[in-house]
Parts: sequence; structure tokens; C-alpha cells
Amino acid sequence: MLMQQTLDKLHSIRQHGMANWLDTQRSNTSFQELSHEEFVSLMVDAEIEDREKRRLTRLLKGAKLKYDAWPENIDYRANRQLDRQVVTNLLTCDWIEKSLNTIITGSTGSGKTWLACALAQQAARKGYSVLYKRLSRLLEELEIAYGDGSLHKLRTRLAKVQLLILDDWALAPLSARGRHELLELIDDRVRQGSILITSQLPIDKWHDYIGEPTVADAILDRIVHNSHKIELKGESMRKTHSLLEETKHV
Repeated sequence: MLMQQTLDKLHSIRQHGMANWLDTQRSNTSFQELSHEEFVSLMVDAEIEDREKRRLTRLLKGAKLKYDAWPENIDYRANRQLDRQVVTNLLTCDWIEKSLNTIITGSTGSGKTWLACALAQQAARKGYSVLYKRLSRLLEELEIAYGDGSLHKLRTRLAKVQLLILDDWALAPLSARGRHELLELIDDRVRQGSILITSQLPIDKWHDYIGEPTVADAILDRIVHNSHKIELKGESMRKTHSLLEETKHV
């Protein structure tokens, strides 16, 4: 009876990790052998672990990543020309701490978005807030927000995210308003947050894509010069995975 009251009190003050750990120990015969110091230490560890799991779940839910990509599953096959040391450095998330950017380019199906999501997953594990957006969809959202008067609110929400993923950069044409909103979005993040861009278009073609020279200079100056760059090579990963699946059924 006393144990149940203790569990209820722990849950009431939101110490769910402690409560769950204590509940599982009731059927553990070694529970009685713990010293007071060991008991308290293990219970506190359980609470910390529980909070970290719940925080990660919350961050990943808010991130809306396209793929549930894990850093441990990154493909380093030689034909991709993906430098393991470069990726290892990115997985430290030091670049996010310093508000730097990362650009991943490569042909369609080369795994750009998957790799971006794996880096984002690692960022969330380290406690950084993340948000995934396809650039074309985000520009549509900004256009709608401009029309209904919620633009400031949307800009503020985007600026607070520590890592913003802009997927499929340069896949759709930019309007005059799109260029302006893109510049505002990027300018809000200078020294305040990181951007991870994926694009089929090589970086040296971005100036022409943006179109307006003055705006293009301003955007590229804020992104490219403060970024890590990865260029993926090799066959389409989608094609490779499809062939592997076919082989399994032969």
C-alpha cells in the first residue's frame, strides 16, 4: 500500500522515470540488497534516461523528418565517395553549435534526403530542435502566411529552430516574392541557427537559379561561405535497393 502511494506521488510530480523504475524493482529479488546510495543513484539515472527518451520523441515528432534515418546505417560504399571522416565530424553536431550550414548535392536518388535526415536524427539525439521542409512547400506556406497576416508568426517559429532542413533546393522556380522570403529566412538564421540544404543542382548553378543578382549574392554569401559541403556520387540508391529486393526473391 505504501509503495503504491509512493508511485502515485512520483507520477503526480511527473517523475515518471523514477516511478516506473521503482515499480519494476518490486519483483526484483536483488532490489533489497541495494545500499541507500545505490538505490538513489539508480533511480535518478532512470529518471534522466526517461526524460532524454521523451525529449527525443518530442523533438523527432516536431521535426517531421521524411525518413526515419539512423546515423548508424549511413552507407559508405566507395562508389558514393562519401568521406567517413567528414560525416563523423558532422555527427558531433559542432557545426550546429556554431550556427554553420551543410550542403548536400548529388543526382536524383543518390541519398541526399536520407543522409540529411540521418544528420537531423543525430542532432535531435543531442537535444537540438530540428525541422524538415521541402523548399517549394515552405515557400508556399510563406506565401499563404503573407496573405492571411500570419507571416511574422511563421518567420518567428522558423527562426527559433536550431537546424532547418531545406530539401529539394532549386527543384521549383523562384518567384520575386519567393526570392525575398528566402533571403529573409536565411538572414534570420545568420549566427542564430543552422541550415541543411539538399539539391540536385550543383552549387555553382545556384546564382543563376535565384535569378536576381543582388539577392542571389546576398543569399549565397550567407549560406555557401559558412557551410560544409558533401557531393554524393554513384548510382541511384533507390535503384540499388530495388535490385537488392528483386535478388532476394529470385
